[in-house]
Amino acid sequence: MNEFLFFLTAALSFLGVLLAFRFWGKMGIFAWIAFSTVLMNIEVIECVDLFGLPVTLGNVLYGSTFLCTDILSENYGGKEARRAVKIGFFILIFFLVLSQITLHFTPNSEDFIAPSLHAIFGLVPRMTIASVFAFLVSNTLDTYIYDWIGKKTEKIWIRNCGSTMISQAVDTVLFSLIGWIGLFDWQTVVGLTLTTYAIKFIVLLTDTPFAYIGKAIYTKYHKS
Repeated sequence: MNEFLFFLTAALSFLGVLLAFRFWGKMGIFAWIAFSTVLMNIEVIECVDLFGLPVTLGNVLYGSTFLCTDILSENYGGKEARRAVKIGFFILIFFLVLSQITLHFTPNSEDFIAPSLHAIFGLVPRMTIASVFAFLVSNTLDTYIYDWIGKKTEKIWIRNCGSTMISQAVDTVLFSLIGWIGLFDWQTVVGLTLTTYAIKFIVLLTDTPFAYIGKAIYTKYHKS
C-alpha cells in the first residue's frame, strides 16, 4: 500500500498546485507553499518503507514546493519565485514558535490529546530548524538555477529537471546533516540521505508534465 499511497499523494499534490494556480494565480501558489511547508514538517517525523527503502514522509509535499517555484520562475520571473520562498520561510518560523508554545499549556483533566501533541511537536524544533535552513537555501538556489538554465534553452523540461535535480540534492544533504546526525548513526544517516534523494528524484520525474500544464494555465488564464 505504501507505494500506491506514494503515487496517490504525488498526483494529488501536483493537482493541488495546478488547481490553486488555475483559480488564484500566483497567490494560489503562495498559499500552497504556506500549506505544504507546515504539513511536510509534521509528516517528516514518520519513517516508512518505499520500494524496499527506508525514507521519511513529506518528500512529495516538499517536491511540490519546487514545482511551485518553477511555475513562478517560468511565468513571473525569479523575483516572484524568491518571494514565495520568503513566505514559506516566514510560515516555518512561526510554525516552530507557536507549536512549541502549545506544548507549555496545562491540559484539562479530561484531555487525552496532549501526549500525542508532545510526541509530535516535541520533535518539531530540530526538524523544523533543519527544514527552514534547507528550504531557504535549496529553493532560493532553485530559482537562480532555473533562471540561468532559462538563458541557455527554451525547453521547460530541461529548466525544470536541471534546477530541481541540483537544488533537491543540496536540500537533502543539508536536511540530513542538521536533522538526523545525533539521532542515528552515520551509516543510517547516509542511507536515509541516499534513499530520500532517490524518492525525490522519482517525484522530480513525475512533476515535469505538470510544469507544462502550469505554463498552459498561465497562458490561458493569467497572462493578460
